[in-house]
Amino acid sequence: MNESDIAEDGAEDGAVDSVEDGLELSSEDKKRRYRRSVAIALGLIFLVALFYLMTIFKFGPEVMNKPL
Repeated sequence: MNESDIAEDGAEDGAVDSVEDGLELSSEDKKRRYRRSVAIALGLIFLVALFYLMTIFKFGPEVMNKPL
């Protein structure tokens, strides 16, 4: 398979894809980026839930019944 075949057929399995800024990412790099993004998202969700629960426990359930 030569370069023209690859260009016509699209990327081969394990081929390198281009990104807007000119960097090239392999499929393994894309998997790592996705896993890292998921880990960051889960960490943020955990922290938001933790801070919410800490606030409720610190001020008690009455914090939700205060008049505006």
